[in-house]
Amino acid sequence: MAEIPLIETIHLKKYFSTPAGPLHAVDDVNLKIYPGKTLGVVGESGCGKSTLGRVILRLIEATEGQVLFNGENVLEQNKQRIKELKKEMQIIFQDPYSSLDPRLSVAELIAEPLQVTKSIKGKAAINKRVSELMDTVGLAERLAIAYPHELDGGRRQRIGVARALAVNPKFIVCDEPVSALDVSIQAQILNLLMDLQKDMGLAYMFITHDLSVVKHISHDIAVMYLGQNVELAPSDELFRNPMHPYTKALLASIPLPKLNSRMSQQEVIHGELTSPINPKPGCRFAARCPERTEACTKANIPLKEVAPGHFVSCVKYL
Repeated sequence: MAEIPLIETIHLKKYFSTPAGPLHAVDDVNLKIYPGKTLGVVGESGCGKSTLGRVILRLIEATEGQVLFNGENVLEQNKQRIKELKKEMQIIFQDPYSSLDPRLSVAELIAEPLQVTKSIKGKAAINKRVSELMDTVGLAERLAIAYPHELDGGRRQRIGVARALAVNPKFIVCDEPVSALDVSIQAQILNLLMDLQKDMGLAYMFITHDLSVVKHISHDIAVMYLGQNVELAPSDELFRNPMHPYTKALLASIPLPKLNSRMSQQEVIHGELTSPINPKPGCRFAARCPERTEACTKANIPLKEVAPGHFVSCVKYL
């Protein structure tokens, strides 16, 4: 029997109105995230990664499409049902400083989701739960009365993780949660997230532009370019056999410790980004693609399964 996805997007779209026309931030994205698994979402800045995560959580309203959580369309639910669903779906933000209220102590910040959702009632019960969460994410008990400005980035991000865990979610959007941290601290937070996933069966959407990070934590990887998903595959398969020219160029950009080790196979991206406002039909990477043909700009190219679990949007595989 096939496993049922925890999260599924079906033809999901989000357009923003601009004076020049609609900006296609997320355009016809189809994804599946399974219980206890991590889907990494990668792409350069402005490709729609963070917008996709926020639309799934209904922090931003979608323009069109469906977001299914355990088969239930999140986009069709009323406010009361959304409040209940948001206990199941949480987010860890990129900047661990600006996402925290500087007027609240560590204990107050972690207690806030419990108070807002009324998950736990009574001061003693809330304090006990806060203490448990601090221990879970590796925050010393003495820091309970500290404020965000007194802590380093790693400890601040641990607060963000504790806040996301407070209401016992099943799914967490990790929106570049380690990009603002030092490398050594990044490893600590990544290992914490992986341990929590193993212990609690959490599903993650891990948004990042760091390919070495996404390889370390993800089971599957989706590559986005200007609002569209251009390749989707298991992590090992994507790094072993990238098919879309954009994916190849991204992987070639990963710095290696050995000089000239990849000079012969390096893919260099030339040209300017296509405007996401009223984009023309066809592949949006065509203007920068060294392998482009006339067929690339004639019509939109569907995401096609070219190997088991490996999907790509490119005319070479139609």
